[in-house]
Amino acid sequence: MAAQITGAFFIGCRQVQSAERFHAINPATAEGIEPGFSVSSENDVAQACALASSVFDRYRATSSEQRARFLEAIADNIAALGEVAVARAQAETALPQARLSGEIMRTANQLRLFASELRDGRWQGLRIDPALPDRKPLPRPDLRLRKIPLGPVAVFGASNFPFAFSVAGGDTAAALAAGCPVVVKAHPAHPGTSELVATAIIAAIRACDLPDGVFSMVAGPANALGAALVANPHIKAVGFTGSRQGGLALMEIAAHRAEPIPVYAEMSSINPVILLPNALERRAEVLAEAFLNSLTMGVGQFCTNPGLLVALESPALERFIRTAADGLPQKPAATMLTAGIFANYTSGVARLRRDPHTKAVGVGAESQNPNCGQAVLFSVTATDFLASPGLAQEVFGPSSVLVRCTSETQLHAVLEALEGQLTATLHCDEADHALARNLLGVLERKAGRILANGWPTGVEVAHAMVHGGPYPATSDGRSTSVGTLAIDRYLRPVCYQDLPPELLPSELRP
Repeated sequence: MAAQITGAFFIGCRQVQSAERFHAINPATAEGIEPGFSVSSENDVAQACALASSVFDRYRATSSEQRARFLEAIADNIAALGEVAVARAQAETALPQARLSGEIMRTANQLRLFASELRDGRWQGLRIDPALPDRKPLPRPDLRLRKIPLGPVAVFGASNFPFAFSVAGGDTAAALAAGCPVVVKAHPAHPGTSELVATAIIAAIRACDLPDGVFSMVAGPANALGAALVANPHIKAVGFTGSRQGGLALMEIAAHRAEPIPVYAEMSSINPVILLPNALERRAEVLAEAFLNSLTMGVGQFCTNPGLLVALESPALERFIRTAADGLPQKPAATMLTAGIFANYTSGVARLRRDPHTKAVGVGAESQNPNCGQAVLFSVTATDFLASPGLAQEVFGPSSVLVRCTSETQLHAVLEALEGQLTATLHCDEADHALARNLLGVLERKAGRILANGWPTGVEVAHAMVHGGPYPATSDGRSTSVGTLAIDRYLRPVCYQDLPPELLPSELRP
């Protein structure tokens, strides 16, 4: 698919240019990238939201098959962007080419998965209770239920996945599948990539003969733009992936509207990894090497990065620590996504270093290049960890804290003290199963996904995947941002009582 970056944003299918501009910054060089990008105004946001609202009823009236073909057309167009999109995303994020190429295919496959979900039909949640006119003491009316879309959805692009959690990412795919028009706030760190993906969506809208306004994309670096989007009365739900501070700010705006709306925000997680005794005894060195690979993958810029290790004191744990400490200097510092993310990471690591109870047991290699995150592993006793809640706060990047426990009771207490998490991981052998079983209850209460003998980095796009968890991992632990269950975020149930068959939606007619 031929596409050219113009610096525009989109109100419906219309390209819009403005006098006020901003530039993407190459984090590897700290230099600006041409062209300049148009900054959307609050009036532009209002126009995009009003247009989305005006076409909502027409779009939600499309069939499941029409929307499935639309999603597949978007997927084909994004896949066709190929090297042009990868090169631009690499310049804007410093992520490696192979990672970005894989992410484009993941994004396309995610759209196709939602297309298959639409054709399957179970997403509608149909339920029928036929009338029981002879029931005593009272008859039962005829009751029929289906789920319908909420309305226009605001989606915020994420910094760390310029394709899979951005303009055409999971929230956009789920909302469009549900029958909701989408207004995206493009992430200011990768505006060129965002424009390329937006053009792919708009080309699909035209090819599928869908209403102008099903999709819009506004852009700009100011937080006020996102605030105006969430506050707009035409918006009925929000999808967000980012910092806890950003998510809480949007939740506050949404809660104080005249009509409060749901905000599905993925915000903060340290993803505890529990190293059980027999697994450590048998493979401490292997686990340490695998941990370092997970910790430093993508410079630790994953929401599922293993930011916390928990283990019982033992000689095997000392072997794990020695192997990790010896291996960290071989892990090079690498460019982080933005100067702001690098500054926050540096500040978070400095906070952990200042804590009188922590000890840095291993540090990665340094770099003199701009915005390069250096990996580090800290150690702390369980007693000190439990007395210092700040040690359980997320540091977004290749940093982790090892908590050393003296008993199973203390290990359980550490897990109980944690906030909600996206993931929790158990490394265990068969001899550890009794202890693992005792921990499952607390892990189920704390996390949306529980892994055994793996690492949390990497989220499979599948029907059974849950990428969510109790607060503050997400603002609503009943939902997921990955997998087909994400469509439920943008639907609500409607019951039809005693409607004549000719008035019922087609899928509920006898």
